[in-house]
Amino acid sequence: MATRDQAQTILEQLAGPQAVLRDDQWTAIEALVVHRRRALVVQRTGWGKSAVYFIAAKLLRSGGHGPTVIVSPLLALMRNQVQAADRAGVRAATINSSNVTDWGEIHDRVRSGDLDVLLVSPERLNNPDFRDQVLPALAHDAGLVVVDEAHCVSDWGHDFRPDYRRIRTLIAELGTDVPVLATTATANDRVVDDVASQLGVGGRDTLVLRGGLDRESLRLSVVKAGNPAQRAAWLAAHIDSLPGSGIVYTLTVAQAHDVAALLRDQGHTVAAYTGATETAEREQLEADLLNNRVKALIATSALGMGFDKPDLGFVVHLGAPSSPIAYYQQVGRAGRSTASAEVVLLPGHEDQDVWRYFSSVAFPSEAVVRNVIDALESERPQSTPALEPLVDLGRTRLEMVLKVLDVDGAVRRVKGGWIGTGVPWEYDEARYRKLDEARKREQQAMLDYQVTEGCRMAFLRAQLDDPELAEGERCGRCDNCTGKRYDADVDPSSAEATRQRLMRPGVEVAPRKQWPSGLAKLRVKLSGKIGDGPAPGRVIGRLTDLGWGARLRRLLDESDAEVPEDVVKAAVKVLASWDWTTRPMAVLAMDSDRHPLLISSLARELARLGRLVDLGVLQYAPERRPVTAANSAYRVAALQGSWLPPDPAAIGGAGGPVLLVDDMIDTGWTLTMAARVVRQAGAPEVLPFALASTS
Repeated sequence: MATRDQAQTILEQLAGPQAVLRDDQWTAIEALVVHRRRALVVQRTGWGKSAVYFIAAKLLRSGGHGPTVIVSPLLALMRNQVQAADRAGVRAATINSSNVTDWGEIHDRVRSGDLDVLLVSPERLNNPDFRDQVLPALAHDAGLVVVDEAHCVSDWGHDFRPDYRRIRTLIAELGTDVPVLATTATANDRVVDDVASQLGVGGRDTLVLRGGLDRESLRLSVVKAGNPAQRAAWLAAHIDSLPGSGIVYTLTVAQAHDVAALLRDQGHTVAAYTGATETAEREQLEADLLNNRVKALIATSALGMGFDKPDLGFVVHLGAPSSPIAYYQQVGRAGRSTASAEVVLLPGHEDQDVWRYFSSVAFPSEAVVRNVIDALESERPQSTPALEPLVDLGRTRLEMVLKVLDVDGAVRRVKGGWIGTGVPWEYDEARYRKLDEARKREQQAMLDYQVTEGCRMAFLRAQLDDPELAEGERCGRCDNCTGKRYDADVDPSSAEATRQRLMRPGVEVAPRKQWPSGLAKLRVKLSGKIGDGPAPGRVIGRLTDLGWGARLRRLLDESDAEVPEDVVKAAVKVLASWDWTTRPMAVLAMDSDRHPLLISSLARELARLGRLVDLGVLQYAPERRPVTAANSAYRVAALQGSWLPPDPAAIGGAGGPVLLVDDMIDTGWTLTMAARVVRQAGAPEVLPFALASTS
């Protein structure tokens, strides 16, 4: 029988000879290994949850039990866990999107019993090969199943991931004596109850270990430094005085790159880290931060759960996350093994615009979901790209819908795509309504955090229903408890220089290169490479930029009017720096339902200032209807025939490329289709230009 001394020995291999196994850690290990019970562990970041399951895995393996399966959400988390397992002599491997070439070998090692621990991303659980060939053996032979970051199971968590709900199927197929461990650091009462019910770890025999969430090393502060330029200038002025190295979180990818470029220009050693960063580069950036080769990574939430740098000195948020749960999760990266770490929130009024955008891409309406079910046959699989022309959903949302329907049993993923099962399905409107209401409450709580005069750590602990939080308790470390606050003032010259840098206009927009698949199903005779589309284009800025973003959002939200002078000047700067091979000879404005005067006046001014031929407006056809489709194939089909052909004599008479002007570039299909019309009228090249882009 496993003993505490054995567990202590493995812990020392994991964490060093100074590590001491705590009573609560042994309680969890003993429940899993000795009593074969199920357990739900809700403990703060840095408590040592991974030590519990690696020690349990090693003890179970030495006792003759099968491998431990750990379902883990993020690649960074998996990499750290494999390295930790190796230190303890645990044979571990991971199956995820970044190591596809290793899957075959890893599957063989699972079958031959050559692995102690297999880390699996939730997405793998429904890969047909893995689900049908590897998963049954794992469910039959597993010594332990671990669900890490288990709050992802819950719709009430900060991240709705349909793949996580598949874990219920895996657990349901386990033998009754196979222990299950669910762990998380960020769960309030609603999430705990939901996780327990979804994973089947809420029975009377389940051990629930729920500890306090105070982080004794964190000094929480809120600094209201003003507009985006002032906040970025504040960061540039203070980042070197922050202890050690750390993370600066932004709300969007564009902001991460903008801030990283701004700080590098001023001599700071920083780098951008986002969901769009390639895997190999992510690993290098993580290593750079771990080894203090950079002062900070300027990151989106892609750098989050599982990234473990015990001496991380600070976490700064340039913009507030939409929930206290997400905020607590991210600030928990700091101060794990240091006496003190700085946590600073620099909120902005535009944060709520970002929250609204992400809320707008939530689960679609019942009618749209029913279209997906109706489009699937029961025998012949259809791929996601093949489904796109049949339903009005973009790729990302379509994949989310398919995953939810798969979990609910209405569709099934097989080799070659998806099939319908014929199983009746009900739209859980109450669930999605509750989710929306919960999101709104969390957003309001994040606004309340910014203005509270009480203890900030107590506020966050209360939001997470910390069972150890006493009435009136204060941390004694935050700005409200100590009265010690960062000066929010910014040197005016620094703020202006930062504003000038951020307001430097000009973003390249890559053209669409391939027609969406399945257009033939919509009676559109376009396929393959786009041969008569536009050249690479330019916009003044992205709507998510720290610099031009707020100005452009305000401009596009206002009533239609003549183009403002500052916008004209910015457009001229963009055109002056455009490295085109052949200068445009003419300007053509796009017709518009919302901003006809704004666009036409901009085109007219550009023609005057650039001494270009003013071709007027590319007029909508009388039978044209507004395009509302989100799906690429549907958009292309709806856009076909939307414009009256321009006069070939005027187009040809311009003698060169045509600058095609619009208000905003979103998917890029509008300008792609309009460019075809202009090219067919004789333009040798079409150069798209717009005020803004969405990304």
